[in-house]
Amino acid sequence: MRLGVRAHDFGRLPAEELASRIAAKGLTCIQLALNKAIEGLDLKPGDLNPGLAFEIGQAFLSHRIQIAVLGCYINPLHPDPATRTELIGWFKEHIRFARDFGCGLVALETGSLNADYSPHSGNHSEEAFQGSLRTLAELVAEAEKFGVIVGIEAVTSHSVCTPAKMRQMLDSLASPNVQVVFDPVNLLSLENHSLQQAVVDESLQLFGDRIAVVHAKDFIPENGVLKTVRAGEGMFDYAPLLSHLEKRKPGISILMEETGGDQVERVAAHLRNTLASAISR
Repeated sequence: MRLGVRAHDFGRLPAEELASRIAAKGLTCIQLALNKAIEGLDLKPGDLNPGLAFEIGQAFLSHRIQIAVLGCYINPLHPDPATRTELIGWFKEHIRFARDFGCGLVALETGSLNADYSPHSGNHSEEAFQGSLRTLAELVAEAEKFGVIVGIEAVTSHSVCTPAKMRQMLDSLASPNVQVVFDPVNLLSLENHSLQQAVVDESLQLFGDRIAVVHAKDFIPENGVLKTVRAGEGMFDYAPLLSHLEKRKPGISILMEETGGDQVERVAAHLRNTLASAISR
């Protein structure tokens, strides 16, 4: 099992030190959000360049760490057109220089009508879906030019909020350059968390072949909300999903969320033991 983390969960450090610390935990892949993870960076549109990308990419490659995902989680439904245009340009920069990092996938979520990405009553509307589609289509067209994948991540409170909506988005975009960053917990809510296996099964049926990367976290219902916690600390059963991935997606990058430092060994052991137990049944 290829396990990794979001790099910024280890703190904001120079690239070489960050790579060394992650590799020391026996991990092999990361999701890299540049300004969150790399000390000294405050990149703005127009700042990215091949030299910087190469230096950062080589720091991780020298420790045999794959940059599986460049995280550029802009809001494709940002309500201010000028801001949305700037965000789209920033994502396109990540696409253009992704290969210089040694990475082939740039990821984002599908957006909220609120600027800060908080839930909005209109996020599940057809209007929101079409707005997200327009932005994503522009990004995917750019990705096709550079041979890069746009990874889209569904969230129950965003415009792509169900397995069926994800399938609709993939069909609407109709491009091999769009794939899925699958976070099963993101598709759960207070209303459907007891049906978690049905949600996972539906996801695998509708777009299992398009899953490029998996995010791993967990959940606990608490005070009227679904609180996210580290994998193994909540109610999500990873056995069926990991068993499926072992058979159908060998070598896929599984990125643990909110997991850094001393927690890594425990969470990684939980996932590995869960898979071993599932296989032995």
